[in-house]
Amino acid sequence: MKITRVSVYQVDLPLHEGTYKWSGGKSVEVFDSTVVQLETDAGVTGFGEVCPLGPFYLPSYAAGARAGMAELAPHLIGMDPTETTAVNRRLDAALKGHPYVKSAIDMACWDILGKVAGLPVCTLLGGRYGDDFVLYRAISQQSPEEMAANIVGYREQGYRRFQLKVGGDPDTDIARIRAASQVLEPGDKLIADANTGWLMHEAARVVRAVRDIDVYIEQPCASYEECLAIRRRTDHPFVMDESIDSVEVLLRGRADLAMDVVNLKISKLGGLTKARQARDLCASLGIAMTIEDAWGGDIVTAAISHLAHSTPPELLFTSTDFNSYVTVSTAEGAPQRENGRMSASQAPGLGITPRMEVLGDPVFVHNGA
Repeated sequence: MKITRVSVYQVDLPLHEGTYKWSGGKSVEVFDSTVVQLETDAGVTGFGEVCPLGPFYLPSYAAGARAGMAELAPHLIGMDPTETTAVNRRLDAALKGHPYVKSAIDMACWDILGKVAGLPVCTLLGGRYGDDFVLYRAISQQSPEEMAANIVGYREQGYRRFQLKVGGDPDTDIARIRAASQVLEPGDKLIADANTGWLMHEAARVVRAVRDIDVYIEQPCASYEECLAIRRRTDHPFVMDESIDSVEVLLRGRADLAMDVVNLKISKLGGLTKARQARDLCASLGIAMTIEDAWGGDIVTAAISHLAHSTPPELLFTSTDFNSYVTVSTAEGAPQRENGRMSASQAPGLGITPRMEVLGDPVFVHNGA
């Protein structure tokens, strides 16, 4: 089997809530998502998606994803997409860094592999654990009272894990965490996610001020070293996210006991192949995980669901359902939230069928000519 054509699409994903806000005044109203289609000489087609959280979150941006794919497309023609490791080695040799660019391509290869094998991707990633898995809901940055009210509303939809977007003024963030904690019920989990937004002295103030509250502290500062310093000053359970962008840093974090939970974003690591490697390493080391991505629609959500559903449940801290945040559906068969939980499709591959009328015309096509 050989890849014969690479097509790339752009699609806007507006938010149900109108805007999504997090640390440093950052916000997004419409997400710019990129979908890649790989066609083969065997008539099997695979799809993948990458959707950066704007150009100011991780070192990634939507136009860069498409430019990078145009650079990589000629290197894909003639490759066997079912040989995912070989494809990844070719991509890494052709373009240094830029893992997010490669993520959707790798995702599409897994979609093809599953279809050829007649198996859902979660089976190929290690097997399906149970009937479903737990989700969290991100609480966009607002006033303390509004964020607490949103937690109450989302609990009515079945969520029990809430990621509170903080990382702003420390006094306001302390009030946000306290207001949120007051509406929690037994069994709920609260994560205060600063998204690198605090300086060290601010983070130190916050963790000291909320010492009496059962809350996870997530990525308080920009650098690994700063986060580690705050980790050593608090007894709160600690989550690392933005700093963990490779297996090498993950191993360093384990050696330093830098975190209790790690967030594994598929595109940050470069696709399902490398995310599975990091997931399996975390499982061997006993590190709990949130399985997710930077953002995305139906296709990214499907990929997340397969990686999450194939993760041992005692090590899966939580996962996410990005397609429920946006107003546009790009694929049929995508997993849907049910009472705060989700399950991966049992159909072959990712289990999705893109809505080509939504994707529209490709922004570019490469067929080796």
